Amino acid sequence: MAPSYRKSQEMFEESQVYIPGGVNSPVRAFKSVGMDPPFIARGNGSRMWDVDGNEYIDYVCSWGPLILGHRHPAVMHAVQRCLERGITYGAPTDLELTLARMVVEALPGVEMVRMVNSGTEATMSALRLARAYTKRNKIVKFEGCYHGHHDSLLIKAGSGALTHGVPTSPGVPENIAGNTINARYNDLPLLEKIMAEVGREVAAIIVEPAAGNMGLVPAAEGFLEGLRKLCNQYGALLIFDEVITGFRLSYGGAQSYYNVTPDLTCLGKIIGGGMPVGAYGGVREIMQMISPAGPVYQAGTLSGNPLAMTAGIATLEQLQQPGVYEELNRKSALLAQGLSQAAKAAGASVWFNRVQSLQCTFFTSQAVTDFASASTSDTKRYAAFFKSMLDQGIYLAPAQFETAFVSLAHTDEDIERTVEASFNAFKAAANI
Repeated sequence: MAPSYRKSQEMFEESQVYIPGGVNSPVRAFKSVGMDPPFIARGNGSRMWDVDGNEYIDYVCSWGPLILGHRHPAVMHAVQRCLERGITYGAPTDLELTLARMVVEALPGVEMVRMVNSGTEATMSALRLARAYTKRNKIVKFEGCYHGHHDSLLIKAGSGALTHGVPTSPGVPENIAGNTINARYNDLPLLEKIMAEVGREVAAIIVEPAAGNMGLVPAAEGFLEGLRKLCNQYGALLIFDEVITGFRLSYGGAQSYYNVTPDLTCLGKIIGGGMPVGAYGGVREIMQMISPAGPVYQAGTLSGNPLAMTAGIATLEQLQQPGVYEELNRKSALLAQGLSQAAKAAGASVWFNRVQSLQCTFFTSQAVTDFASASTSDTKRYAAFFKSMLDQGIYLAPAQFETAFVSLAHTDEDIERTVEASFNAFKAAANI
């Protein structure tokens, strides 16, 4: 018997009266999978329940922050204690200092850090800082990488390999887009050509060290090292957007996992333990240009707020425990192996990418290494797969070009049930 989503559908209809598109972030509308979204009522561990009472094993995990799962006791108790003292003060607290120290001690590329409220704020501020430090205006980003919704990065490639970008959203001025160059992810030779032409005008190269917004696309061997070399050669800064990968691939982030140190790092998600948060940090000499230590202005009323700092500290304390990342990797490998076997048995043509506890199933037969190859995925087949999984109680990302997250709360039984459900879902997709 198919589950009922009646209450969710009623809520979604009413939400569209008051909220543009009925949601506060576009992917939540489920348009990519041709459905209306279930409205979630609560979560616990690896599970969520919607307003209709349907239960799901959750592999979205609030898009990554819930690496410990929903309502982890250590995080909940810490936040409850914090609430008893107050919600926000607009003044310095010991909690800011504690989390800042933990971030600096964990990440090789971070000597100082500034807390903000979102990943978008973090990347926007890091780019402003990079431009101020280098006294240059141009930015290089990579097609398929998402770094937030500010003007400089809502850009697509122009008609030629070395042309400047053009806006992907109305409201982004063309003169701002003109300072952004869109390169091809994992294509180091093309980037070398770009830098040979305009490298002395480039303030920074910004990259997701494991791209998580065109589905999961890992950096190819030597790619990140090549970026580091090119930035050194042309005097540009290397910015790692670790909003997704920070404290996810390892406790030291992607920069420790890949052993490549950036000049600036952008963070979010896990460092807030599920609370709204962002941060950017880097080399002391660069970070001391931020006001009030230096001339580059950036501020925020709720930056470093006690609740986010508390949840972040509690989360990082759990991630410091021995064997945590080995266990995450084991679970993720078990899931990926099971899904691969189920897809083969069901006759579905798919490609799997995985890095530690991040993974993605692409409905294409070719290797996915960049945006162009990711775009060969059959989104109709993914939508059929997604709907079948949802109806069987498995909550995946409602779009082909997103990433699945495995948490410490997922059990082997959860994974076994997920793999069993996937056979029917792959069958449904293969039969389109």
